[in-house]
Amino acid sequence: MRSLWNTLDRQLRRDIGAVGLAIGVVGASFGAIAVAAGQSPWIPLTMSATVFAGGAQFTALGIAAGGGTAAAAVLAGLILNARLLVFGLSIADVLQTGWRARLLGSHLLVDQAAAFTQAERDPLRRRAAYLGCGVLLYLTWNLGTLLGVLAGRAIGDPRALGLDAAEPMVFLALVLPALREAPARRCALAGAALALATAPFLPAGLPVLLGLLGLVAARHTSTEPVADAGTEPVADTRADPPTVRSTDAAPAPRTADDA
Repeated sequence: MRSLWNTLDRQLRRDIGAVGLAIGVVGASFGAIAVAAGQSPWIPLTMSATVFAGGAQFTALGIAAGGGTAAAAVLAGLILNARLLVFGLSIADVLQTGWRARLLGSHLLVDQAAAFTQAERDPLRRRAAYLGCGVLLYLTWNLGTLLGVLAGRAIGDPRALGLDAAEPMVFLALVLPALREAPARRCALAGAALALATAPFLPAGLPVLLGLLGLVAARHTSTEPVADAGTEPVADTRADPPTVRSTDAAPAPRTADDA
């Protein structure tokens, strides 16, 4: 693991460390909110160790605290985490072929680890980014949850301090560099528009999944540069030389003279 971590440059290690610190703060918020809502300490600790999904854990906690059933909480978490299926397909190459390694490696799949992995092109650096980010976030998330549980009611309502906003702000910081490109901006705007438009009518989690339809804008965008670069005047001027050469090199007159 240390050799993989050393594969990453200093800047990337610093970025992953900053994200891990922020995720630890969010984990502390989750643990404190769970205890403040009347949950036993073992519930948030077990959820963080086995589920390891901030958004799904907060959603399930909100449903349970509001009097919902355990089945409803689990279903909402599954719906919210369905997006990870898409992420898993895009970074499947970083996991080993053995089923045990894939099972343990898939447990580290979170949005931030997928973002860092997709930013790399070298296979070794992709694997190092995924495992390094995944392991660090798993440790800081669970440590933060433990600290939040221990703090309990001492800090009052953690949401009043804005701790629950740390995770979305971290993820926004990760995607901001990609928004410099026009195709990424179109996908993000289309997905955000779909999610916001359907949020008042659909259960929690489904608007996020519908936001993935914003990827359709990427296909539309990818066809536009081809049309712009291959306009008719350019195509005609580039097609003329081969036509002239073919007539100059036509063997028909020479064959006639030889005959």
